[in-house]
Amino acid sequence: MKISYHGHSVVKIQTNTHTILIDPFINGNGQTDLHASEVSADAILLTHGHNDHVGDTVEIAKRCDALVIAPFELAEYIELQGVRVHAMGLGGTVDFEFGKVKFTQAFHSSSYTTENGQWIYTGMPAGILFTAEGKTIYHAGDTALFGDMKLIGERNNIDVAFLPIGDNFTMGPEDAAYAVELIKPKIAVPIHYNTFPPIKQDPNLFKEMVTNAEVQVLKAGEQVQLSLD
Repeated sequence: MKISYHGHSVVKIQTNTHTILIDPFINGNGQTDLHASEVSADAILLTHGHNDHVGDTVEIAKRCDALVIAPFELAEYIELQGVRVHAMGLGGTVDFEFGKVKFTQAFHSSSYTTENGQWIYTGMPAGILFTAEGKTIYHAGDTALFGDMKLIGERNNIDVAFLPIGDNFTMGPEDAAYAVELIKPKIAVPIHYNTFPPIKQDPNLFKEMVTNAEVQVLKAGEQVQLSLD
C-alpha cells in the first residue's frame, strides 16, 4: 500500500488494485501537486461538504467513473450531479472491494456553496477509518478535539492518522497533539494548514509536542513511510 499527502486535506491511497482519494480539493489549492484533469481514482471518500474538501470530486468521478462515498446528505447532493455514490452514516461500516470504510464523528459543520452562492446543507461532518491490506488509516476530516477520539484509538489499531492542525476552523497544533495521545496511531501526519492565511501554522511545532507517535511532516506528493511489520 502507498499512502501519499497532496496538500490541504488531500490524501491518496494506492492498494495493489485500487486508487482511493480522500477530500480531493485540487483546483484552488495552492498547496497541491495534483492536477484535477489528470488524477485518477476508483473511489473518492468525502469527510464533509465544504468546498475545500469536496473540491474536484464531481469532475474526477465523472471522468473515471469513480464511486463517491460520503455522509448521506452530501452523497445525495453529489448524486444529483450525475455521479455514482454510496451514502453512509456515522458509525456505519461497509466492506467494499477496495477496502473497509467506516465513518466516525467529527465536530465541525458541513455545507456546500454553489457557484451562484446558494448554500446546500450536506449533513453531519465525519472522520474516516479506512482499512485495507492489513493497514488502518484514520482521516479525521475537519474537527475539534473531542474525548471520543480515545474510543477510536481503543477500538482500532491505527497505523496512520491524518489530523488537522490549522486552528481557527479546526484543532490547532496543541489540541491535535493531545488527539494523538488519545488515538495512539503509529504515525501521525498533520494536514489542513497553510492553505489560507487563517490556518497558517508551523507543522514542526506540532511534531515537537507529540511524544507517543512518529510524526511525518509531508510535502505535497510525498508518501507516508510505513513500517514493514
